[in-house]
Amino acid sequence: MSNKRSGCLWIILGGALLLSLFFNLVLVGSRATRTTAHLGADQPEPLQEKTVVEGSGSKKIALIPLRGLISSGISGRIGETMVDDIKEQLRQAVNDDDISAIVIAIDSPGGEVTASDIIYNAVARAREQKPVVISMGSMATSGGYYIACGGSWLIANETTFTGSIGVIIQTFRYNELLGRIGVEPLTFKSGAMKDLLSGTREMTEAEKAYVQHLIMESYGKFVGIVARERKLDEAALRAGVADGRVLTGKDALDEKLINAIGEVEDAYAKARELGNTPDAPVVAYEGTFRISRLLRLFGSESKAEAPKVEINLGLLPSLEPGRAYLLPSICIP
Repeated sequence: MSNKRSGCLWIILGGALLLSLFFNLVLVGSRATRTTAHLGADQPEPLQEKTVVEGSGSKKIALIPLRGLISSGISGRIGETMVDDIKEQLRQAVNDDDISAIVIAIDSPGGEVTASDIIYNAVARAREQKPVVISMGSMATSGGYYIACGGSWLIANETTFTGSIGVIIQTFRYNELLGRIGVEPLTFKSGAMKDLLSGTREMTEAEKAYVQHLIMESYGKFVGIVARERKLDEAALRAGVADGRVLTGKDALDEKLINAIGEVEDAYAKARELGNTPDAPVVAYEGTFRISRLLRLFGSESKAEAPKVEINLGLLPSLEPGRAYLLPSICIP
């Protein structure tokens, strides 16, 4: 009996030792990965390819998906954020001589102004090197359409929701509710507008005018990009469809916001045409294994960050207060 207990004890201790060794190796590998990435930032590890559509040609078409809310706060499957994911895939597609053209499949309601602008610029730079065909799925509105404007050729389904050219910031005013339950907020601030958009008090007219100025500045850039990229009159755009409305693919074609009606297969065909590679297969990119991603399964790498539980019903995008978004009104709670 004693020998059995001793044997079990040794098994438990051995298992604990192996588990401890595993976690130490994970931590060391994570630090090494971050150090290597820092030292070799100019030479990132190549992404792996998987064939999406077979073809007989030696050249290939790169397919880059862009789905969901556009935000620098969303973790990436290749880089640190979803913005990094798109930029890294574009970088590899442009630098690979075997890639003749790029298809970006957008199915997004839009998102943050800055994140959308960063991706748009990356797409526009890629277009200078190789043809970039945009394929719009169910939705490519606001920030999704902003990014699409960086492409060489835009294709949408007749039933695609697109357009929604506009910028929105929203907040909630709950000072009356606080008064009813006997809660009085106390705010100490360094300047008159430091608590701008606070829901604990009424906004002043000066504050409303300032927020509207911020909105119109971003909106002006958005409309300017659409006018330039689509070769449309900016004044006509402002007076017409650039009022935040959502359009179907059919209406977007009539308004010259896109080039053609079709599905993703038509986007592949157009990419082959523009890249002069009629038999090119279509490939997508996959991220390589990184130990730092494994750590996400066990929680945050930073002990200072408190654990949290999030419940997402998946009905509306998760928006952060105080950020400007390129989103249609149907996505704003």
